[in-house]
Amino acid sequence: MTPQKEGIPMTRDELQTYINTQFSSIETDYPWVTLPNYMVYRHQSNRKWFALVMNISSDKLGLSSTAMLDVLNVKCDPTMIGSFTKEPGIYLAYHMSKAHWLTIALDGTASDQTIKMLLDMSFRLTAK
Repeated sequence: MTPQKEGIPMTRDELQTYINTQFSSIETDYPWVTLPNYMVYRHQSNRKWFALVMNISSDKLGLSSTAMLDVLNVKCDPTMIGSFTKEPGIYLAYHMSKAHWLTIALDGTASDQTIKMLLDMSFRLTAK
């Protein structure tokens, strides 16, 4: 695995490659016809989501810009939410339970290592 170049965002393709390589028995789908850039990753066995990739307006995360931004929602241990939201690029969840989910900006502010660790946690928390 090559180290992340600072400020270089993890792309959707890199994210998908990591998920497909790291986790077995997953399904991907696009559940909203009107939102073709929203992609759900779920367990095949229980159909629970462990990741949601979207593109949203930056201001929905409290940022001053309205530029479109790729983001990743992941489930998190509720006792760790507060700690993670102090990290750059990590926010209380957009459009999901803020007590159990985080939104990660895929703009290079959160490290690949942190994104992967949070994906791993989300996968475990949503497993059967």
